[in-house]
Amino acid sequence: MDLRWFGKMVSAFSLLSALMLGGAPAQAREGGVIVSVKPVHSLVAGVMNGVGEPGLLVRGGESPHTYSLRPSDARMLDDARIVFWIGGVFETFLARPLDSLAGDARIVTLSEVPGMTLLPVREGGAWEGHVHGGGGHDHAGDAHGHVADGGHEHPDEGHGHEDEHASIDGHLWLDPANARRIVETVADALGEVDPANAAAYRSNAAAMIAEIEALERELDQRLGTVRDRPYVVFHDAYRYFEEAFGLNAVGSITISPDIQSGARRLAEIRQRIVDSGASCVFSEPLIEARLIDTVTEGLDVGRGELDPEGTSLPPGRDLYPTLMRALAEELVACLGRG
Repeated sequence: MDLRWFGKMVSAFSLLSALMLGGAPAQAREGGVIVSVKPVHSLVAGVMNGVGEPGLLVRGGESPHTYSLRPSDARMLDDARIVFWIGGVFETFLARPLDSLAGDARIVTLSEVPGMTLLPVREGGAWEGHVHGGGGHDHAGDAHGHVADGGHEHPDEGHGHEDEHASIDGHLWLDPANARRIVETVADALGEVDPANAAAYRSNAAAMIAEIEALERELDQRLGTVRDRPYVVFHDAYRYFEEAFGLNAVGSITISPDIQSGARRLAEIRQRIVDSGASCVFSEPLIEARLIDTVTEGLDVGRGELDPEGTSLPPGRDLYPTLMRALAEELVACLGRG
């Protein structure tokens, strides 16, 4: 046997195995753009179209509410040039690791971006005093719902502020206006760390913004027939969507997806369904159906499923419009029955 030929074959096989086993993390590390969750990753991927692919931390069907960092995630963060996340208000698993693992990276905290509309978390269960539609938004920050302190990074303060803005709903992307602001912010930030491709980022951002504007008009028209119909959600994750399109959610089953609802809360929300005349109760992909069974047993109420974080969707540029359309279609299908 020609030992030189055998040695070349072994080297080639080793290289191929390394690429197959570690290709995705290596690509993310080389690009150095890391995103926390799928909906934001989709918007970042749109801005980077034709330039590169951002890395994603919370992959597959996992939820950011219960996620734990893997060793591969730690390596991605360690080599990151820039990280996009909502903030400690949402990705609590990431607040401390950003300080220790991504110390040299630029951290873009989207919940602190000027011009971003922020909404407070409601109490959960059968919340009261809810103003829906366009009749007055209870925003955090100033009178227009913008962040009061001007936002952006605070390098001297660190990023591990779990209690900062603790009462803010982190599902910012469900408001199309916020999605457009995220796209603008991403394009500016990427252009600063990668000036050679700044023009491409700006061009992609303009195309994304136009697409989101068209999507908003489409969904507004689609949801017009069910705006006033009351419904109950599993947890209070949809307020941005409700405010943007004037919908009429009247309560949530649980305060948080990782907090089990007790008998008293289930009885409370069941009574809320009866009193409000709720047409539908919506579950989510990662919860046990028995909770919804308990709440709806014996009631003439429809059932559907909403996925605010795209856990069941493949990541990429198309996830955001697909997620938003899926929410609208599921709401119309259930609320429009009969």
